[in-house]
Formats: sequence, C-alpha cells, structure tokens
Amino acid sequence: MSANFWTDQEFTKEDYTQKKLPKGDYENCRFVDCLFSKGYLDNQNFVECTFEGCDLTNTNIANTTFNEVTFMDCKMVGLQFETCSQLLLSLHCTGCNLSVASFHGMDLPRIIFDGCKLHQTDFSEAHLKQAGFSGCDLENALFENTNLEQADFTSAINFNIDPSINQLKKTRFSESGLIGLLKKYDIVVT
Repeated sequence: MSANFWTDQEFTKEDYTQKKLPKGDYENCRFVDCLFSKGYLDNQNFVECTFEGCDLTNTNIANTTFNEVTFMDCKMVGLQFETCSQLLLSLHCTGCNLSVASFHGMDLPRIIFDGCKLHQTDFSEAHLKQAGFSGCDLENALFENTNLEQADFTSAINFNIDPSINQLKKTRFSESGLIGLLKKYDIVVT
C-alpha cells in the first residue's frame, strides 16, 4: 500500500503537466477539468474515482490501477491502456475522445463506451464480451482476433469488423449498421 492515501477529495482545474499528481491511493475522488496531458499517472491506484472534463492525452498510465473508474467528457487520445494494471480493472467511458488509444490484448468484459470517439483505437486481440458501444464513432478502429461476443453495436457508427477474424456470437448490430460487417468485400449496398 502506498504511503499517501486520499479519499472523498475533489481536485479541480489542477495542472499536472508541470507538477506530478502525488503518488498514492485515491478512493472515491473526483478530478474535474484537470490537465494530465503528456504527464505521468503511472503506478497510481484509483478506486471508484471519476475524471470529468480532464485532458489525459498521451499520459503515462503504466502499472496504474483503475478499479470502477468513470471517465466523462475526457480527452484520452493515445492512452496505452494495455500498460496499466489488469488487476481489478473496471472502466466506464462517457462522451470521451479515445482516438488512437490502445486496448490491445486486454480482458475487458462488460466495458462500457457511451457516446465516445474511438477513431483508430486498437482493440486487436482484446476480450470485449458483452461490451457496450452505444452511440460511439469507431472510424478506423482496429478489431482483429477480438472477442466481441454479445457486444452491443446497435447505435455505433463507422465500424469495420471482419466476421472471419473476430468472434461475433450473439453480437448485436442495427440493420443499418450491417454494412460495417461487409466493408472488406467492397460491395455497394443501396
């Protein structure tokens, strides 16, 4: 356990690009409009925390624990989630920009992405069984050898998922979204 422990605290409009967030355990804390861009959140522990309107672009999250953490309206471009601790990992992202982020090879059953921009996000070799992609824009997102069983894409747009190289058992799509499963065939649907 870390020497520093914060619980039920709110951090508002803090700039952690010049000074680092003190290392430690954060439980039930809120981070509102904070800047972490290109900074360091490595080796931290966040339990039941919320990040709202924060900029975490290209932040180092190596060995960081995110247990029941919610991100709302955050800029999270380029985050390498596969470097964070997989132990007790539980995320919920609403209205976030996760473009060019990577979830490569991660085990994230039931993860929720709600209204997120996931352009060029890497989900290759990930386990996303029962994941939700409600209202998400998945332009050029990478799905390769990904387990998407029972995942929900009914209101997702711009996805390109090859059924021959991904697991799609009972995956949900809207009728209009079915074109995202046929793009590799270069056919025209009118």
